[in-house]
Amino acid sequence: MSVNGVTSTQAAAAYNYSAVESTKVDASKTENTAADKVSGAEADKGAVYEPSKETASSVKKTYTPDTNLVNKLKADAEARTAQLRSLVEKMMTDQASTYGKANDIWSFLREGNFTVDPATKMQAQADIAEDGYWGVNQTSDRIIDFANALTGGDPDKIEDMRSAFEKGFKKAEKTWGGKLPDISQRTYDAVMEKFDKMAAEAKKASSAADPAGEQ
Repeated sequence: MSVNGVTSTQAAAAYNYSAVESTKVDASKTENTAADKVSGAEADKGAVYEPSKETASSVKKTYTPDTNLVNKLKADAEARTAQLRSLVEKMMTDQASTYGKANDIWSFLREGNFTVDPATKMQAQADIAEDGYWGVNQTSDRIIDFANALTGGDPDKIEDMRSAFEKGFKKAEKTWGGKLPDISQRTYDAVMEKFDKMAAEAKKASSAADPAGEQ
């Protein structure tokens, strides 16, 4: 056997061995990469999101009453009811005076110190007529309109306005010096009926807006 033949055989064997080892290394790298991917995927599956332990419920909010605003609102409400009481007192007194002039009872109620002239009596009679300025309908409507204007139509203020009206009416009686004439009594009844109607409508509207409240 020649030296060249041996050398060639040895070279071929060495080459084949190197190729096999290279293939083993590549396979090992492939296996390791696949294992890394699987390990990463498992790690992703096992990851759990943990929200911050500091939630909104753990933060306490402090509420401080606005004393100045409360006092302002109370003063405003008192001023509005005082306005209505004053208006009612004046309106009822004026209505009674007009009624007295129209029915020749003014002199009797004022101890005979005043006599109604024909023109004044005629105008007074027109004013206290059913559709007159001081009639029951117009007078009661003006009182209700004024109450609505003072409260902005707030249904929660109906009873406050009713109370103010009653106090104003009593003051008018005191100013008058006794029970007011029949027209004023009928006006009182008309106003109370209109307050009742307002309260009923407000309750109906509230029930319609909140059906669950009826149960």
